[in-house]
Amino acid sequence: MSIKKIIEGKKEWRAHISRIKELPKDYQIVYKEIQKYLFKVGPVELNEGIGLLTEILSFFEEGAAAGKGVLEVTGTDVAAFCDALIEDSKTYADLYQESVNQKVNNPMKK
Repeated sequence: MSIKKIIEGKKEWRAHISRIKELPKDYQIVYKEIQKYLFKVGPVELNEGIGLLTEILSFFEEGAAAGKGVLEVTGTDVAAFCDALIEDSKTYADLYQESVNQKVNNPMKK
């Protein structure tokens, strides 16, 4: 990765954080929990940029602009909201399961 890409990534992240800080407090709290959840559950695509997080942020900005409470936007089960967002994405758990299966199955075939 080039220095230019790193600098661009940092600028993009700082702009993203500024947008989060402009959200109402309830949206900020839920956004941060979603971010933590996604980093732990780990859709692999999060390593490729902040596209998913930016989409969530835009969705939150629209909800806030419409005067909706954050749980009106996400529903009361925020983890289920996150899971629905990444249901078609490959996660680190998927990669780990594949790795374990390969390590077990390959020697057994011999």
